[in-house]
Amino acid sequence: MKEAMVDWARQIAEAELGDVLSRRWAHSKGVAARAGSVGQVLGKDSDLLAAAAVLHDVGYAPRLAVTGFHPLDGARFLRDEHGADERLVRLVANHSFALLEAEERGLRKTLEAEFPLLEEPLLVDALVYCDMTTTLDGESTTTQERVAEILGRYGTDSLVGRFIRRAAPEIFAAVERVEAALASQPR
Repeated sequence: MKEAMVDWARQIAEAELGDVLSRRWAHSKGVAARAGSVGQVLGKDSDLLAAAAVLHDVGYAPRLAVTGFHPLDGARFLRDEHGADERLVRLVANHSFALLEAEERGLRKTLEAEFPLLEEPLLVDALVYCDMTTTLDGESTTTQERVAEILGRYGTDSLVGRFIRRAAPEIFAAVERVEAALASQPR
């Protein structure tokens, strides 16, 4: 991937989210900024992470919300309207343990069939890290605070609340793995 891909991704995300969902756009920009701080552990895939980070929530855009499940809607948009890189689309589709939420929504088989999870654990974990350590306003936070904020916003018994409670151990573990990879980098 080239820096041009990151610029393209930012333009797409801003066009879809910037005017209609300014807070979601702020979050996406914050997640992308976070990607810049962890890209060193990914080497040649740092631009892929940055592109996925800025696009991960594009499926929230009202005009794209077909199923109401933003990872699936966003991935379909990127694939169908933009012919985006397959790895990028699969990262967006599966960000932050989306398969568990897809299961809650009765969409797991659809998500798995259209967008199989990448077999690149550090890259997948890095996107989880970036998303789950960034507030809705684009600021840095702890993973525990982010999970608590999601539970507070949606409610513990809501569909998203059930998903995030199920996903929390996996989210915490992914963040720990990325933090360990970052700590092992030469300074």
